[in-house]
Amino acid sequence: MRWWKAVGLAGVAGVAATGVVVARDQRRRRSFTPDEIRQRLHSRLEEQDESGQGAVQAGSAGAASGPEAEPEDLHQRRGCLRRARRRQKT
Repeated sequence: MRWWKAVGLAGVAGVAATGVVVARDQRRRRSFTPDEIRQRLHSRLEEQDESGQGAVQAGSAGAASGPEAEPEDLHQRRGCLRRARRRQKT
């Protein structure tokens, strides 16, 4: 058997194995009803609140985001967006 046939067969086996993993994951996700997902999310939130790892309170230390962000930060973000758009056009 030539080496390129072995490489091709290995590639086909890899694609098939990836498909099996993705299908299994999708099946696991679809097995939950919306109510079950909502219940799990609420329980996770309660666990985080109990352990003190909840959401950051407004006015606390940390990087600002949204309307209260610093003008420099907004300027940098706009520059990044412009550069990304230019790259997409080319």
